[in-house]
Amino acid sequence: MLKVFLVEDESIIRETLRDTVPWAQQGYQFAGEAGDGEMALPLIRQTRPDVLITDIRMPFMDGLDLSRLVLQEFPEMKVIILSGYDDFEYARQAIDIGVTQYLLKPITKNTLLNVLQEVREKIEEERAQRNYMAKFHNEAQEYDQFARKNFFERMVSGRMTIQQIYEAAGKLDLDLRAECYTIAFFSMPPEGSGGADLYSESAARIRDVLMEYFLKYPEYILLRWNLTTYALLIKGSADRMEGQIRQCVAAVQGCYETYDSNLDWYVAVGKPTRRLSALSGCYEEVSRLWAYRYILPRQHVLTEETVGGLTGTGSNSSLAQLDASKFSPQILTGVMQSAGAEEVPGFVSEFLLGLTDALDSKPFCNYLMLSVRFTATEFVASLGIPQQTFLDGLDCLDMVGQQITAQDLKTYLTELLMKAVQLRDKASSSQSKGLLGQAVAYIDAHFTEEKLSLNTVAREVNISSNYLSAVFSQEKGRTFIEYVTAKRMERARELLKTTDLRSGEVAAAVGYHDPHYFSFLFKKTQGCTPRDYRARHGGRQK
Repeated sequence: MLKVFLVEDESIIRETLRDTVPWAQQGYQFAGEAGDGEMALPLIRQTRPDVLITDIRMPFMDGLDLSRLVLQEFPEMKVIILSGYDDFEYARQAIDIGVTQYLLKPITKNTLLNVLQEVREKIEEERAQRNYMAKFHNEAQEYDQFARKNFFERMVSGRMTIQQIYEAAGKLDLDLRAECYTIAFFSMPPEGSGGADLYSESAARIRDVLMEYFLKYPEYILLRWNLTTYALLIKGSADRMEGQIRQCVAAVQGCYETYDSNLDWYVAVGKPTRRLSALSGCYEEVSRLWAYRYILPRQHVLTEETVGGLTGTGSNSSLAQLDASKFSPQILTGVMQSAGAEEVPGFVSEFLLGLTDALDSKPFCNYLMLSVRFTATEFVASLGIPQQTFLDGLDCLDMVGQQITAQDLKTYLTELLMKAVQLRDKASSSQSKGLLGQAVAYIDAHFTEEKLSLNTVAREVNISSNYLSAVFSQEKGRTFIEYVTAKRMERARELLKTTDLRSGEVAAAVGYHDPHYFSFLFKKTQGCTPRDYRARHGGRQK
């Protein structure tokens, strides 16, 4: 129910309107009254009505001044002015201010009721449009990450000027205005015990809850980095930044602990900066810290302080003495299982940083090189790839047994791990095309069902929603929601041209329960309303 506030200096008129208008029947709650604008303003600020009815000539503060102040603070409020003066200048000023209706006294009850109905319908229509726009943007934000990732990569590369950053952000509807910034990475679960490509109810729930949380707050700009990693640009005031970082960590931790406490979770956060131009350094720091989820699997929050001496900047190194856990084959296997190819060089740098004290030993270096080779070969074999396919073309194998430098060792490890990851991705891509074909077939058969979603399709073909979303966008060149919407709009166009179904019936036939949202989406994607489309293409009118 909408709230209405009445301002009228003549008490008889005010009381008559208050007591005789059937407010509830018209969909309104009478929220308050005042005898002049000065008394009304604080009450309006307190009650925040949807509609203000005010006389134009009052002592202390007239209706125009009151309307001007109110609409500056509450631009969505509707103002109805009552005037006993048939003066064009008053009407002109009211129009300039943004008043919704200008009524001349004496006003009949029926006239006011009709205006109240028109204003209520206008408010409901505007709210519906805002809700539809929010839903449209949320869907686009949730599934369409390519443009954002591309922008983010260019921004943190340091190749964009500040002006270029703001211009590109504007095109993506991203508000980067803030006093302070930082970057965080957080993990998405490898959904299912068999790997990241299997469907898991708990993992899907974690993904949905975290995305809903971070998309809800303007301080967080979210984008998918790869299958198991999401990136956040955190922005805000300098004095609130630490609190926002804590909230980010708590959100990830709480979500995992609530829905599947057996899954590992990680958050890496860089040091805040006051300059957008300094985000490239922040990104380098976060990327380095992110590698430590393999090296320190029990350390869930990865910062310069928690990682310590391994980054070369911390004050308390927990790994000052070399031990076997520093170069465990499990660390390397973890990297080959889930790291992106772009992560490998950074991981190798941090991995070797923890072994600095031992790298002067030739026997240790040779042992490490053989250990990496055997671990990588075993991993590739687990993918069904012949050993020789992996070893062919690896020139770095000639380094074994030679006197090598730390840089040589870095090159060796990077080349082996990189090839293993590339072979993994190739095998995964071949498999994913078959799974994607099943998913697309299911979508094509069920796109007219209202409950069709990324999760339902993922469940049907037994792959994770996160994996399906990423593979779908990569292989089809459009997001899941874009594909489904295009299918529905194609079917809607056909029905509008060849049948006499009403717009609401067409909406239901293509999977939209809300006919108004269907009309909004049709106009947004097709450039015209369903009615206009039917008229232009000779469809049957009804």
